[in-house]
Amino acid sequence: MSLTILITGASSGFGALSARALALTGHTVYAGIRETQGRNAPQVEALKTYATHHKVALHAVELDVQSETSAQAAVDQVIAAQGQLDVLIHNAGHMVFGPAEAFIPEQYAQLYDVNVIGTQRVNRAALPQLRKQGQGLVLWVGSSSHRGGTPPYLAPYFAAKAAMDALAVSYAGELARWGIETSIIVPGAFTKGTNHFAHSGRPADTKREQAYAQGAYAGFEQEVLDGLATCEPEDADVSTVAQAIVDIVGSPYGHRPFRVHVDPSSDGCEVVNAVADRIRAEFLRRIGLSDVLSPRLIPAPQESSHG
Repeated sequence: MSLTILITGASSGFGALSARALALTGHTVYAGIRETQGRNAPQVEALKTYATHHKVALHAVELDVQSETSAQAAVDQVIAAQGQLDVLIHNAGHMVFGPAEAFIPEQYAQLYDVNVIGTQRVNRAALPQLRKQGQGLVLWVGSSSHRGGTPPYLAPYFAAKAAMDALAVSYAGELARWGIETSIIVPGAFTKGTNHFAHSGRPADTKREQAYAQGAYAGFEQEVLDGLATCEPEDADVSTVAQAIVDIVGSPYGHRPFRVHVDPSSDGCEVVNAVADRIRAEFLRRIGLSDVLSPRLIPAPQESSHG
């Protein structure tokens, strides 16, 4: 079945790979990209070329998750063109790298705005349509970082991803009775194949950053990067994340997995999440809310007939 899909942060990385993979599977995909007529214009052209070459329904749509107006306009555009929205994929995100102390508070707030509040803006734009339909999927692209090995120098990113995961888990219970499924995909720290590390933000307080670089933690950044690279198998392939997303979307309604890990480095997040998700399910059963562990299919309204 061909589904209408909107994915945020689709100019590069997991988002671009997933948008193309989903379109190849036969879905109608809207790749949310900000500054489509500015700095990301080349990415939009590449997407159009790909769609034409492969004869797939892959479209770019202007979407900046930091703008409520932009989020609403993107969702409105998809619904106007397709009459529905079946899958919303929260992929937009930004990473930073450096000593936690050297990031000013405003940087923490900005990262939280992209990785967490951005999902809320898009949810508020898209969920009325999914609730109206009585069926749909919200798929969150998380990170093993907040519950796995959690190496130093990634604190703001880890904190934001932890918050996003907590939001996704809460939303799961609040959307199930509307017939909306939740899935969370948890990629590991892929150091090759994406621009996450290459384009990661740096601390604004360069003086404090240098205090770490020249003091007790001299050379530590490279230690972290080398250590992560060592843990990652040579055959680690970021396209496996896109394929996992394709598999989740393609699973039968009502049987999509709540959480899927794609972590070649095996940083331990899968073990921790297994316990956390089991405890959540057990507690919801204890308080009489077991029904929100899976979506409730809401029958479409039947047209009345008069003989």
